[in-house]
Amino acid sequence: MTLPILILAAGASRRMGGVDKLLQPVRGKPLLRDRVEAALATGAEVFVTLPEGDETRAKTMDGLQDVALIPSPNAHEGMAGSLRDGIKALPEDAQGVLVVLADMPDITTLDMQRLRAGFDGGPLRAATQDGIPGHPTLLTRDLFAEIANLHGDIGARNVLKAHPPRLIPLPGTRALTDLDTPQDWADWRTRT
Repeated sequence: MTLPILILAAGASRRMGGVDKLLQPVRGKPLLRDRVEAALATGAEVFVTLPEGDETRAKTMDGLQDVALIPSPNAHEGMAGSLRDGIKALPEDAQGVLVVLADMPDITTLDMQRLRAGFDGGPLRAATQDGIPGHPTLLTRDLFAEIANLHGDIGARNVLKAHPPRLIPLPGTRALTDLDTPQDWADWRTRT
């Protein structure tokens, strides 16, 4: 079974006031590298979308093996553009893909393994332990054609409304913890 991991890392960090959130330190390394290392530890193939021509983010992954960097010429459109570009780059035998957002530092290797192991042919979505839907999301190959038609900064939200995924609860609220603003970062650092 081929279920690669796609890390969406092509966003512009617009809400960070000129600071690249994916280069912020987490556990002694840039957030992006931390997320890629966590994904690689699952044993899955890992694909990472990056803004076209962004060498700085690419350099954070220097020395990592088995990571495919995918330039995203459509990243300026928002998350849907990055998702489309990433899915186009997946192997033809991929039965689905676990989509991980690069700005979610609390998602663990075990969380990713849990979602991949829960694959039963239908879409899956991580949730809080109380059942609030979050990320990562496992999208199945049969949804790829619909994803190819997405636009805007809402990712696969409309596809998931049309094809409700089975929720996989993760501990606490980590399925919702993403760091988009300086205040998000300050709050997260205070908690951790």
